[in-house]
Amino acid sequence: MREHGETKNRNTLQRRLVLETVRSMHDHPDAESIYAKISRENPLVSKATVYRNLKLLAKQGQILHIPIPDGADCFDFNIAPHYHLKCRGCSGVFDVDLPYQTDLCSRVEENHGFVIEGHQIVFSGLCPECQ
Repeated sequence: MREHGETKNRNTLQRRLVLETVRSMHDHPDAESIYAKISRENPLVSKATVYRNLKLLAKQGQILHIPIPDGADCFDFNIAPHYHLKCRGCSGVFDVDLPYQTDLCSRVEENHGFVIEGHQIVFSGLCPECQ
């Protein structure tokens, strides 16, 4: 019979493993890629555990969840506000090197009456290698 503290400690260790894996991958990995990397060295960690911890880490603000239209959502170790590019050729996701528009949310709120809680902007097109 497992003690409650033992389960909590295991969950904390698994969460730390997922977080460290995302931080080590600088290519905006999807959940499958993160699970594949973890399972190579830790075959006892289930896919459900990885997915659950990705969701929790994103909710806690420790990683960034990037919803990708017409593709698998990605995760980013860089939690500072920034935009992304998605290549329709190779499916790569890249950071946009432009200043973040801090007033964008307030402008949308003023013009449309919404209370904005956050946003993700993902530009799509072809990367230089796929052009």
